[in-house]
Parts: sequence; structure tokens; C-alpha cells
Amino acid sequence: MALESTLAGLFPNGTAHYLLGGLLIGLGTVFVYALTAIPVGASTFLESTLSYVSDRQRFAKYRASRDWRVVFSVGIVLGAAAYAFTLGEGPWTTDVQPWRLALGGVLVGAGTRLGKGCTSGHGVCGVGSRSRTSILNVATFLAVAIGTAQLVAAVGVTP
Repeated sequence: MALESTLAGLFPNGTAHYLLGGLLIGLGTVFVYALTAIPVGASTFLESTLSYVSDRQRFAKYRASRDWRVVFSVGIVLGAAAYAFTLGEGPWTTDVQPWRLALGGVLVGAGTRLGKGCTSGHGVCGVGSRSRTSILNVATFLAVAIGTAQLVAAVGVTP
């Protein structure tokens, strides 16, 4: 009973869609890894896409896998859009100002490069494969995110 009330407080909209989303992400990760033997992550999308138009050595390592990486990344966006337009609340579900989202995106992108991987790559594949680097990175992501959220709430910033 106490667990149910705690979960209801943490997840006021229920947990079923989180469980289903996590299951689908896990299945997708297993599917891609089984076919390519490459851990899934979205942080290499930009570099792999730039390999289509650039001969720089930095991007050359993605040529062999760039096609599926583009399909994977576009699939993330299309899957989210399909959900938003069919089962969700529409395409824009946040009150956060666009400039804040853009700034957050830039910070996440910079952190992704510094951490040599994104939250999905480290969080899903890295932790799942018991990588110490990924476990440390995920712990860092969570600690910074929780601390930032608490700080922002404490100073009264609202969307």
C-alpha cells in the first residue's frame, strides 16, 4: 500500500506508459545490437550524417554504419511524432520557453561530446553491459540533473 501511494505521488499519470516505453527502448537496443554488434546511441547522429558531405578523417569512421544511424535517429523523431499525434497530447507538451530548450540542447550536446556518449548510449547500452564508464557517467548525469532541478526550483524559476 505504501509503495502504491509512493508511486502514485512520483508518477501521477501512472507507470504503464513508462514501462512500455522502456520495454520498447530495450527491445530496439537488442535488435540493433544483434544485427550490427554496435551499441545503440544517438550522439553520433551528427557526425555520421556529416560523413555524407565531408571527407574529414573524423567523420570517416562512421561511413560503414551511417545509413542505419540516420534511419535510427529519424525513427526516434518519427516514433515520438506518431505517438504525440495519435495517443499523446499533441506535438508541443511543455510550457518551457523555446530558448531554454535550445540552451539545454546545446549543453546536453556539449556534455555528450565530453562524456563520449549520450544519456541513451550510456544509460541503456553502457549500464546494461556493466561498463564502469557508463555507470559513472549516468550517476553524474543524474546527480547534476537532480541538483540543477532542485536549485532551479529553490530560486523560483518556472517554465
